[in-house]
Amino acid sequence: MISLQTILSATELSLGYSKGVKTNVIAENISFSLEKGKLTCLLGPNGVGKSTLIKTIMGQIPALKNQVYLDKKPSISLSKKELSKRIAVVLTEKISSANLTVGQIVALGRIPHTGWLGSLSKSDQEKVTYAINATHINYIQDRPLSELSDGQLQKVMIARALAQDGEILILDEPTAHLDLINRYEIMHLLRDIAIKENKAILVVTHDLDIAIDTADEFWLMQCGIPLVCGSPEDLILNGQINLLLPTTNLRFEKISGKVEETSRFVFPPIEGPEEAVKWVQSALRKNRIQLNGYSISIHLENEIPIFNLKLANEKVKFENISLLIAYLKFVEKG
Repeated sequence: MISLQTILSATELSLGYSKGVKTNVIAENISFSLEKGKLTCLLGPNGVGKSTLIKTIMGQIPALKNQVYLDKKPSISLSKKELSKRIAVVLTEKISSANLTVGQIVALGRIPHTGWLGSLSKSDQEKVTYAINATHINYIQDRPLSELSDGQLQKVMIARALAQDGEILILDEPTAHLDLINRYEIMHLLRDIAIKENKAILVVTHDLDIAIDTADEFWLMQCGIPLVCGSPEDLILNGQINLLLPTTNLRFEKISGKVEETSRFVFPPIEGPEEAVKWVQSALRKNRIQLNGYSISIHLENEIPIFNLKLANEKVKFENISLLIAYLKFVEKG
């Protein structure tokens, strides 16, 4: 069993930029510990300082107050070369070298160890091969980047970072612009790498649903309050997950696992299989349909749900929820 180890930490950082005597504070009271063997997700609205935090961790800008520690040493005391050996980064910008092959791009991850003109040793080549195998991109390793889909390209960038063989991987919105399947695949891949390779992985994301499914730890950033850290499950149960929501009209519903309006919605009596009832309620809420005097019953015909709308002695049968909602909208209009 892999024991967890804090590799990166900070206490009450102030983040921002200094120019002469002028200081622009972006965020304060930022305390955290990033552990190896864990996938950590950094979430928060735009403009709260997530990018500034990442730049500070990477040593691109100094903290305004206190310091980031890498293995208990101030990261600002380490050279850029040393930091690049220990921290690998996957940013959102596109690679311009579209004619390079996948294998060549992954090999670039070894530059911190070999230099731009250094040739790959046997050990370097083994790291490249390992990264390609770990990200399951063997089948495209000879293709140029210009022929790749967005999902494939993101895996190549992760492989390049993995070939760098740092203890920390930082990824800025790696699932942006990907379809649902690729978003899940990328995040589960990162979780597997964190656990199997004992890496500390920090992902900046807005993809709350998938982050809940895959992350071990959340860092929540919001304007004017300290960084909130904890497991997704604990933050949901104690209500702190709602710090991500911009208005009190929304809340994260603990049972459904979805963001919902706080205003109470009154449903009509609905009977039937639990999953069918849930999605009828979802459709009624979404369409703001409040039913007075109606009830709905659902039964199965050849394992297909049939929806029965009742009012007094009248009963109308529908083959799907879409038809039921269309009818109710027509009734509402009178």
